[in-house]
Amino acid sequence: MNEIQTLLANNRIWSNAIKQNEPDFFPQLARQQKPTYLWIGCADSRVPANEIVGLLPGELFVHRNVANLVYPADLNCLSVVEYAVKILQVRFVIVCGHYGCGGVKAAIEGKAHGGIDNWLTKIKDTYARHLDDVHSLDGEEKRLDRLCELNVMEQVKTLSHTTIVQDAWAAGQELAIHGWIYGLEDGVVKDLDVCMNSIEQVPPTYRFRRG
Repeated sequence: MNEIQTLLANNRIWSNAIKQNEPDFFPQLARQQKPTYLWIGCADSRVPANEIVGLLPGELFVHRNVANLVYPADLNCLSVVEYAVKILQVRFVIVCGHYGCGGVKAAIEGKAHGGIDNWLTKIKDTYARHLDDVHSLDGEEKRLDRLCELNVMEQVKTLSHTTIVQDAWAAGQELAIHGWIYGLEDGVVKDLDVCMNSIEQVPPTYRFRRG
């Protein structure tokens, strides 16, 4: 049995186990999805979104990319956000980074890595704005982890600057954006105590006037 066949065999085992415990699970899941949460996380294979928060398929809408970045011009990410907010009516958006993120590390190394360097430019911008904060810490690992936290906080703010989120707030929709970070060493999620849930939290420069 090769590696691909192993994955297919694992799928059968997983599927059968769920059907034995909950026969109606898949038919119900196929009819609709009504997740409460949108997760924007890193593509790192060590950060399995559903598993680390104990949710089943259908309970968490997920978008992942290198270093959990949100770009206003990224149609992939914004399409996911728009569908989650407007159609699925999620109530929470969670931006979750992780300590020791390779994307964040690559952004501050100063080395050329290829095309990925263009994607990581936003992290360099965050690093430049917070140099004193980051370098007030002793040790490369602590500085990297602080920048991982700051990167998450930046993406929470960026999401609040989008028309998608602001339109939802203007319509009276309940929607909160939270920033979390995951520890690879212990599997624990840390709440970074950053939450955007109203237009009043958005600086006037980033607000869109209506009417």
